Amino acid sequence: MTTPNVLLICTDQQRFDALGASGNPHIATPNLDRLAAEGVLFENCYVQNPVCAPSRATLMTGRYVSTHGLHANGVDIDPGEEMFTKLLAGGGYDCGLVGKFHLGACFAGRSEPRLDDGFRVFRWAHDPYPGSSENAYHRWLRAAHPDLYAQARAGSVGWDSLPTEAHYSRWIGDETIEFLRAGRQDGKPFFFVANFFDPHHGFGAPPEYRERYDAAALPPRVGAEGELASKPAVFTDASKGSYAGHARGFADYTDDELDEVRAAYYAMVTLVDDEVGRILDALEAEGLAEDTVVVFTSDHGEMLGDHQLMLKGPFHYDCAVRVPLIVRWPGRFAPARRTELVQWVDLAPTFLDLAGVAPSPRHQGASLRGLLIGEDTAWRDWALCQYRDSGHAYDPPVHATMLRHDRWKLVVHHGAPASRRERTGELYDLESDPDELVNRWADPGHRDVRVELQELLIDVLVGVEDRSRPRLAHW
Repeated sequence: MTTPNVLLICTDQQRFDALGASGNPHIATPNLDRLAAEGVLFENCYVQNPVCAPSRATLMTGRYVSTHGLHANGVDIDPGEEMFTKLLAGGGYDCGLVGKFHLGACFAGRSEPRLDDGFRVFRWAHDPYPGSSENAYHRWLRAAHPDLYAQARAGSVGWDSLPTEAHYSRWIGDETIEFLRAGRQDGKPFFFVANFFDPHHGFGAPPEYRERYDAAALPPRVGAEGELASKPAVFTDASKGSYAGHARGFADYTDDELDEVRAAYYAMVTLVDDEVGRILDALEAEGLAEDTVVVFTSDHGEMLGDHQLMLKGPFHYDCAVRVPLIVRWPGRFAPARRTELVQWVDLAPTFLDLAGVAPSPRHQGASLRGLLIGEDTAWRDWALCQYRDSGHAYDPPVHATMLRHDRWKLVVHHGAPASRRERTGELYDLESDPDELVNRWADPGHRDVRVELQELLIDVLVGVEDRSRPRLAHW
């Protein structure tokens, strides 16, 4: 077939380096490593926001955060936004999803609003916990494992450490495999999204996975003595209390607890990896592998104690905003590693391009097809990330904008009139300081570089304004 199926496998909160193929010898990801060896691994993929909902809205709309308007968790997607899956469905694709979606507020029994998204199959749970409304995972667990469901509801066993056969990552794998085997519409190509919940916190995994890692043997956290003194003040606040004080901060963890968190995080990734292996095996068994583009990625990263920070927030370190991106199409995309700065905003136009569906004039990214087939493609030399008080709200609000360009990373922490906070920022030379330890923002010797990057950022922000409405005349 010339029109491929597309299987998008997306995790939640997986850093770029939580992958053996990315050079981490301490984590077991043999199935993802095999996928990377057989496909194209993009080594510098950046999301457009470091928290869930704004990032996922960029994926689904192909637009930057400042354009699609879902600027923070707890904000509903604009009803006028267009999902790329709707365009695929209109082009003859059978579209389905299992797991997380997160394009709106979901609390106190309220379901996130659903647009006309093109999904025929929609097996959704906002998260795997009891507070998630319309929880398809809980309905499955109650039917398939009633005793374990009752124990988890009673608190005698943790949701994150349920046995593998009852775990929410296994549920995602089972539902995806069921779609591949029997749930597809005959005669149509498919686009299916497997949205895993892990390795999002809470940090837990089935015992047989957690036991695979010796917490004390994992590498030390990235950081330097006194590092926070040269960083924006909000980092010191966040180190004391994550999520604007709504969750434990780095300072509240003992060293042993921090080691345990990393071991549990790695265990969650390994569990997902095993489920990916089962899904890839099902593709082979159904004779679909040669005709299916498999994409693996994640919506953002996790601080994991690096830089004296936990979880996520107004942070633009690579461990927070740089994610895995692997694309495999056997016989069509030669195995390769690409170093270009690609972004999540590029995925929607890529999927439409591969499917032969006309692009949307509203999309702001670019198709990765040329890079995937190895063409000498001209490509942008920057990546943009926009944090707009996107996690738990701070007072005053925190607004920050990241520009990645050449060897540099600039992060502007905005002041008046955006916020009553001091205007400050971060500047890292990623060539000499890949761990982003030394902030050059206030260094007189780097003033010219900072000014040049700030000027480029202004041009980039003008370049990503939405001018998709057609101009009908000169006046």
